[in-house]
Amino acid sequence: MKINAVKGMNDYLPGEVELRDYIQSTILRVYEKNGFRRIMTPAVEDAENIDKSEGGDNLNLVFKILKRGDKLEKALASGDEKELSDLGLRYDLTLPLSRYYAGHKEILPSPMKCIQIDKVYRAERPQKGRDREFVQCDIDILGSSSANCEVELICVTAEALQALSLKNFKIKINDRRLLKSMLLKCGFEEGQLDSVCISFDKLDKIGVEGVIGELTEKEFSASAIENFNKVLERRPFTLDMMPELCEDASAAENLKYIVDTVKSVSKGSFEVEFDISLVRGQGYYTGTVFEVESTDFRGAISGGGRYDNLIGKFIGQQVPAVGFSIGFERIFAILKESGFKIPEKRQKIALIYDNDKFADAYIKATELRAEYDVSMFETPKKTGKFLNKLQENGYNGFFILGQSEEVNELK
Repeated sequence: MKINAVKGMNDYLPGEVELRDYIQSTILRVYEKNGFRRIMTPAVEDAENIDKSEGGDNLNLVFKILKRGDKLEKALASGDEKELSDLGLRYDLTLPLSRYYAGHKEILPSPMKCIQIDKVYRAERPQKGRDREFVQCDIDILGSSSANCEVELICVTAEALQALSLKNFKIKINDRRLLKSMLLKCGFEEGQLDSVCISFDKLDKIGVEGVIGELTEKEFSASAIENFNKVLERRPFTLDMMPELCEDASAAENLKYIVDTVKSVSKGSFEVEFDISLVRGQGYYTGTVFEVESTDFRGAISGGGRYDNLIGKFIGQQVPAVGFSIGFERIFAILKESGFKIPEKRQKIALIYDNDKFADAYIKATELRAEYDVSMFETPKKTGKFLNKLQENGYNGFFILGQSEEVNELK
């Protein structure tokens, strides 16, 4: 029997769980304070739903679940590997939310403002910052196409991050319609845009030369690549430049409204900036996309966007929707590595008693619990060694029944 957790999934010690619980409860409190309500969905989704979700590269990372019993035997006999699976673990919380809304829309408010805080699964190659099981913290607004939805999601997400004492971040925003319009004007074809965007999304990592190199390897039009290279030489881009660079720059006005309104509401408490190179990997995004970039952790710590077509795949009519997801695991890593201490945390003590004094010990522990979190332990054989182990596990003090008059501090 193996004692280690499955690769890419983690066990957490009590102190780590306390920090994770604190992060979740802090985020949830901010979300609820701003009028969002929590829902829950299963970890397992229908394979057909997953396949048709336009999840981008995530569709290659789905944990598929084999059929069971006679159905599996028939699938094996067919020799068609596509018939082996009919279910899969969710790779994010957006697809389950869309299915949920489609199934319950008659009894849900419109617009619906919801919270999801739950585990998702991706068959990643495990490495730092990339696990196979991880937590996402989402807020979404469904049923409204207003740009005020984006403003609200950005501001509430920033408030949640600030409540966790995260200050060094900026929010980048783009609109996929602007990016695609710019690429079309450069000469790329409609069917090539997604592939171009995948390369362009790597701009911060591989630079302009790297992006141009990838596009050349993909054998796109030389004139389109040359035009795109000339456009990239004009960086940094501003929204005012979009009418000149895009065939259709109408989305720029929407972005300008969002950026200006966020700046007005936030009163400069965080940065927000336009970034035409921001793509986001999921194919279901239809317009606005945004990310939170932290100087304390390389890469994005939050991200999201508008996905106006995903719910329509279930019900045959378009329902506007937009969401923002906090990268819980990255927040956890930042706070853990920085030695973050949970504020206003009750002290934890041990009450030590002889085994024939349990009733007296329980009564005393109840009294002490008015001020402390108290764990009861029978008197150990080696008290000094036991107290050292308690201290290593986050205990602040101890009380020995029949010997102590007050709580002794662990130093």
